[in-house]
Amino acid sequence: MEHTIQLKGKERTDLTILSLIKSGLKDARHFQILYLGLFIIYGISFLRWDLAPWRIGLIITTVLVTQMLFVAWKGGSLSSWKSALITGLGLSILMRANEPMTLVLGAFLAIAIKFVITHQGKHIFNPANFGIVAVMLITGDAWVSPGQWGSSVVLVYFIGAAALMVLLKVGRIDTSLMFIATVFFLEYLRTIVYLGWDWDVLFHKFSSGSFLLFSFFMITDPVTTPKNFWARMIWACAIGVLSFILSQWFFIHTAPIYALVIISPLTVLFNHFMKGKTFQWV
Repeated sequence: MEHTIQLKGKERTDLTILSLIKSGLKDARHFQILYLGLFIIYGISFLRWDLAPWRIGLIITTVLVTQMLFVAWKGGSLSSWKSALITGLGLSILMRANEPMTLVLGAFLAIAIKFVITHQGKHIFNPANFGIVAVMLITGDAWVSPGQWGSSVVLVYFIGAAALMVLLKVGRIDTSLMFIATVFFLEYLRTIVYLGWDWDVLFHKFSSGSFLLFSFFMITDPVTTPKNFWARMIWACAIGVLSFILSQWFFIHTAPIYALVIISPLTVLFNHFMKGKTFQWV
């Protein structure tokens, strides 16, 4: 009898663990947190990023505290700390600054914008994207360095494979592919057709880690992208065209992040005229 009770207790424990695992696999944010965390370790260990752990801790602490304060003030799900952590990890990878307070300001603005500017209960701007652009414009002390990544095939595969795993869980792979295809086509016309340069020059532009992270993790935020499939195609294409214009005619090497901030408010119009299913995190 005692042995039977012990077996039933073990079975219940096993079922509980299995249930937790299944629940965790349903939330794509867990994959994003794992991936971005591993990528930071990879960058520091193998790419020799000059990224002090205290800077990462400062950014992550700021986003988590800010998120919880706004949730306590305005209400919201306590599980939103996962989204805030993803924002903090993304900022740790992309945002650089000389002064610690610049990092704090960028992290604070990234989370605050989610609660300050909303439409029908959803934020409009991608948090990390807005935080980076805002702090660069306000302080002049922040920047994104695309040259820190390297361009090896292993790095491209590492980012691409992990990103696909994440995106297939949230259904926004279409946005990435349309954005990349648009930029690639325009760069092909300029680099290969107009300038007559080699294909290596073209492919080198698309091996930047910051470009790939933007394409697979920032532009694909399921909350701030249009709900409708065709709306997302137009939206991503517009960001690609604007990125190309800002890069080639205004010489802005971080053109995509500026393009996303400029185009993001159009999501409200797309959602109004082109209906689609509202995304909800598990």
